[in-house]
Amino acid sequence: MANASREKTRPSLFWLLAAIVLPVMGWFAKIELRGAENLPREGAFVMAPNHHSEIDPLTVAIATWKLGRAPRFMAKESLFRIPVVGAALRATGMIPVSRSGRGKNGASQSIAQATELVENARGVIVYPEGTLTRDPELWPMRGKSGAVRLALAGDIPLIPVAHWGEQQFMPRYGRLRFFPPRRRVVFAVGAPVDLSDLVGREHEKGVITEATSRVMQEITRLLEQLRGETAPTERWDPAKNGQAETGRM
Repeated sequence: MANASREKTRPSLFWLLAAIVLPVMGWFAKIELRGAENLPREGAFVMAPNHHSEIDPLTVAIATWKLGRAPRFMAKESLFRIPVVGAALRATGMIPVSRSGRGKNGASQSIAQATELVENARGVIVYPEGTLTRDPELWPMRGKSGAVRLALAGDIPLIPVAHWGEQQFMPRYGRLRFFPPRRRVVFAVGAPVDLSDLVGREHEKGVITEATSRVMQEITRLLEQLRGETAPTERWDPAKNGQAETGRM
């Protein structure tokens, strides 16, 4: 286990959640961590993982906790209005995202969220694909801009992550498999994506597309190493394949 940050060693609701979730998920997964040195011990960060199983938010959260940081996700703004659920989200510092966050509203929202992350020295986990990959072989598909917009708005380290193994006990759109237990899941953290030449240029044509391409390339490269395979040269695009998407980031 990596050295813990102050946010993890300070008593919080995360301690209770960890006491419940870790033993339960320990039945299903034995998580192997790689590249721990690439995740900042303190300060803000944006983590960008691939998404190939409905259960991987739990394994990503557990891996982040084991790496010494508190796992915080972006959550739909509507969830914050639900009694108890909203209180828990606020207590753990989850970040609300509005469906109206596009154009100027989106830029303002990114700046406000990035400012909060920096001021509170927190990290956030943002799935750049926005939803489960539609790629038939579970490779990362076309990325969306939420993660890079947030990173660029606050000049925050953008950390690419690849994980693999959850499909053994919960295939995409499949049912949870209880046996055999303790399936191996590998979680690899890459070096921060270099966006230094793009900071402050978010409003220029093509900049967000370029930044998104860079992070998706790094995630795919990490996943190729974990799988020992080569990804398709063209990233899967649901729109071109007549597939509807749910979720947006």
